[in-house]
Amino acid sequence: MATIKQLYTTLDERRRPEDVAEMIVDVLKSDLKIQEHTILSKAANLSLNKNFYGYTSMLETFGTAIGAGKQIKKATEIFKINEKENSGYNNVDEIEAFIKEVSPIIHKDIGQNDFRSDRLNRDLRKLAGLDISKRNYNKKWRLLKRIEIKLQKFIQESKKIEFQKMAKHGLSHTISFEDFSGDLNTACFIAYFNARSNLRSTFTNQSQDRPFDEICEMLFSRCKQNPSETNWSAISYIYSSKEVLQHLTDEQKGNLLGRWTVILEEISEFLETLWNENDIYRKTMAVKKGNDSTTWNNTAGAWNKARDNWMNLIYALGLDSVLDDLCFGKVMRLMAADVIAWHLSSGGKIDPNTEVWNNVPLPWEVFQEKVFCNKETIVNACKKAGLDPEKSGWIAPRTHGVSPFSPTPELVHGVTVSNPFLAKVLKQNKYFSGKI
Repeated sequence: MATIKQLYTTLDERRRPEDVAEMIVDVLKSDLKIQEHTILSKAANLSLNKNFYGYTSMLETFGTAIGAGKQIKKATEIFKINEKENSGYNNVDEIEAFIKEVSPIIHKDIGQNDFRSDRLNRDLRKLAGLDISKRNYNKKWRLLKRIEIKLQKFIQESKKIEFQKMAKHGLSHTISFEDFSGDLNTACFIAYFNARSNLRSTFTNQSQDRPFDEICEMLFSRCKQNPSETNWSAISYIYSSKEVLQHLTDEQKGNLLGRWTVILEEISEFLETLWNENDIYRKTMAVKKGNDSTTWNNTAGAWNKARDNWMNLIYALGLDSVLDDLCFGKVMRLMAADVIAWHLSSGGKIDPNTEVWNNVPLPWEVFQEKVFCNKETIVNACKKAGLDPEKSGWIAPRTHGVSPFSPTPELVHGVTVSNPFLAKVLKQNKYFSGKI
């Protein structure tokens, strides 16, 4: 029997919607109407517990960044200091605190890591009262340098994972348990929509399925039937439609707008780094050898998700006049060349959104005030590409319909495979990965 706590843990996971639906049936129990139960059962009856295989080859968690526990454990031995209990050094604050505590022992300045110029020579070590051999000093110095480098890698990897989550489900993984569990209808809608939003993309030359399906609609309707009990603020972390935002106070909307603005700036900085590190062909956005397409696409997805939320809040607060002075464009994902070729061979053409992307300033340049970009700039680029700037979501909140429920496919690099055990073997042997 699933509990609200177990349902909450799925917010930071990639559980199949069918398995989350089964948990929702347990949580809501007899409170479901017959018609609601019928709709929910479309997914719940396909859960792994009721599946012939009872197994999926797809990871049901997001990646995790590995901290500096291994390096720090070695440092505690070499420096002969006591290791703190229950500390795995898997967060930035703990690692930074260790570096700040231990570096003064050998008079090492944090961030000064040039082996030739930043170490103390024999006379300076003697002056500093370091009665240790050069070999011992160098060993400790190098280890602290490695921990500092590890910290930067940890920050980088943590940022990648955070943006990957954000690209999928916005800020739902940051919702507190108190806000999540205060109302069952709120919790069930967030959990199921979160699972739908986390679905992987399929290898296709058509558009991807939209996450808001008929089960989402039913669960959202339950929230609308009890508006005074629904935690609209929590829902806005994953679903910031006009219908949701109208229930928030101006202060709540303003705080959320501020948060998304800060996030946009953080993402733009990371996008600039990736842009400079990768030789990206902007005209077609076709991936080339050497491009880190996974990180770029996750970060581009995070930008677009954050931008959609930012745009929704701008309009909800009646601040659309701001767009006359400042408006950000979307960021296009990198596409596999074979997908582009497939699309063209089936009568399609290069996505007109890519043409708009080519004719509007890069987002980090706008944030750095190197170039000017407003609503008019984007409208003109859309018209040139033959796109409706509002319906395409370039200058207005995106709208969506309700998709019919469709079972979660077993995927290997986006390709559907019927058997999960076969999928595991294909994945292990790098089929459909472009690496064989």
